[in-house]
Amino acid sequence: MLYTVHTTQKLPITLQEAWDFLSDPKNLAVITPPSMGFVTLSGDDRPMFAGQIIHYTVTPLLGIKVEWVTEITHVDDKKYFVDEQREGPYRLWHHKHFLREIPGGVEMEDLVHYKLPFGFMGSLVHPFLVKPKLKEIFDYREKKLVELFGTM
Repeated sequence: MLYTVHTTQKLPITLQEAWDFLSDPKNLAVITPPSMGFVTLSGDDRPMFAGQIIHYTVTPLLGIKVEWVTEITHVDDKKYFVDEQREGPYRLWHHKHFLREIPGGVEMEDLVHYKLPFGFMGSLVHPFLVKPKLKEIFDYREKKLVELFGTM
């Protein structure tokens, strides 16, 4: 089964400020909940580019550390970028990040399509384990960005 996460957030900053922050792979740790134990192992040493591989570890559930490798597959300066999982906890992870200038700031949109491993068993745990964890992560991201940049 293909699942989706879709969020939007408006921030009172310029498009350039938003792009500079979001396209710096080091800032992913800033907007990830501390409980996730996010640590970048490699690939965050330069601004984002198509083909970039970022390798990190996360501890999403029950203290179990998981390695995750993503590739930045598409980048259109100040418009959007796409990251796709190459190795990690999902069967499929395709995350599109869009930015759009609006009056007084910028609108940020995230669209994630994902599939879980383990077939039927994966779909059984989705509603009470995976979906709430993803909601927690995106809620934290929203609050952290407000803390950093303010709200509209």
